[in-house]
Amino acid sequence: MSRFPRRLALRAGAVLTAAATAVLVTAAPAFAHVTAQPGTAEQGGYAVVTMRVPNESATAGTVKLEVSLPADTPFTSVRTTPIPGWTATLTTSPINPPVQVNGRTVTEAVTLVTFTAAPGTRIGPGEFLDFPISLGPMPTDRDSVSFPAKQTYDDGQVVAWDEPIPADGSEPAHPAPTVQLVPSSGAGHGHGGENAQAAANEPTDTTARWLGGVGLVVGALGLGVGAGALVRARKQGGGS
Repeated sequence: MSRFPRRLALRAGAVLTAAATAVLVTAAPAFAHVTAQPGTAEQGGYAVVTMRVPNESATAGTVKLEVSLPADTPFTSVRTTPIPGWTATLTTSPINPPVQVNGRTVTEAVTLVTFTAAPGTRIGPGEFLDFPISLGPMPTDRDSVSFPAKQTYDDGQVVAWDEPIPADGSEPAHPAPTVQLVPSSGAGHGHGGENAQAAANEPTDTTARWLGGVGLVVGALGLGVGAGALVRARKQGGGS
C-alpha cells in the first residue's frame, strides 16, 4: 500500500489545526496602552467607563492606577466596584468657580480615582486588568472626554498616560484614555443607563466568545479528522 494516504491524512490534520489557531489568534484582543472601554458614551447619560490597564514592563508589575476626572465638567456621580486585592480611593476637590450640571450648582466633585494594590497583588508582565468606574452625567457640550492616568510599577517607574490626540489624528506615545461622546438616544439617562451601556457591549463580547468557540471546534475537528485518517491509512497499509 502506498504511503500517500498516510501523508494526506497528516497534512489534513495539520491544515485544519492551523486554521483553528488562526481563528483563535484573530479573535484574541491586542492591548498596548491604558485605554477607556467602551470608546463611546452618550452625552448627558451615565455609563460604566472601564480603564483597561495592560502591564507593559517585562520585569515589573503594576501596583497603582490614578485616573483624573475633569473639573470643568465634573461628574456628580462617581462609583467604583470591588476588585479583589485592590482598594479604590475617591479624592474630592473644590470646583471654583462653581458650575451648573443638570440645573444643579456643583461646588465640589470627585477629581481623582486611585486604585492601589494590596501587598502581594499586582498586574504582572504579560497581564492586564480592568478597573470599572460608573460616571455621570456625561458632558453635553463636547464630543469627547479624557481621563489622564498614571500607572505605577513596583520598581518605582511611573508612566503618565496624559497626552491629547493631535489635530492630525495621529496617536501620541502616551495617549490619555478618551471616550467619544455621541448624542443621547434617550435611554442612557439615570443609573439605568449603565445597564443600557452593558447591553450595548454584549454583542461585541458575544461575538468574541463565538469566534473563540468556533476556533476550538475547528481545532478539535482538525485533530479528529487527521487522527482518523491516519488510523485508516495504517489499517489499509497493514492489509496490503
